[in-house]
Amino acid sequence: MGFFDRNRENVTKMGYDDSRLPPGQYLTERFPVLHVGDVPTYAPGEWDMKIFGEVHSPFTLSFEELTALPSVTLTTDIHCVTKWSKFDTVWKGVRVRDLLERAGVKDGAGFVMGHAEYGYTANLPLADAMRDESLVVYEYDSQPIEPIHGGPVRLLVPNLYFWKSPKWLRGIEVRQTDAPGFWEQNGYHMYGDPFLEQRFWGD
Repeated sequence: MGFFDRNRENVTKMGYDDSRLPPGQYLTERFPVLHVGDVPTYAPGEWDMKIFGEVHSPFTLSFEELTALPSVTLTTDIHCVTKWSKFDTVWKGVRVRDLLERAGVKDGAGFVMGHAEYGYTANLPLADAMRDESLVVYEYDSQPIEPIHGGPVRLLVPNLYFWKSPKWLRGIEVRQTDAPGFWEQNGYHMYGDPFLEQRFWGD
């Protein structure tokens, strides 16, 4: 029996429903650190985030303005394209839907692009950004998100592989057309459903 089979067997022994673990994934209690480039640092008041693109009223939020908005706490599983999954992670943040409704999405818009530090981008269908569990998060496990995990703010879209939840989020752009983000330009799948193993172009 190989590693992945043993791991899936252990998922059941631990009392989890193994249908929560997508194919080709293994369950871990660790939180692996993977990212492109250096971990950014911000002086007080330096971070902000823009909501822009195909919206009627673009706006910019400071960290204090973001954290003052109505928030939700979400417990969810996350799945990385590098094949690890982590169950029952706890996040706090603001629903992307609430931010986009404030901006007023224009007719015909169907996609968003998450913009992060160093020019990193990740594309999403607008429908996925508008899901209840899609958040702009600033707390993990009841603490400010560590910089190595994307703090002060990251996007969280847990129904897709975790590369679609970019760290160090600086903007959400609403678009009429889809376009590949950073990893998508480098061969990753344009959508990224972990339960369909949509890791790469052609999957």
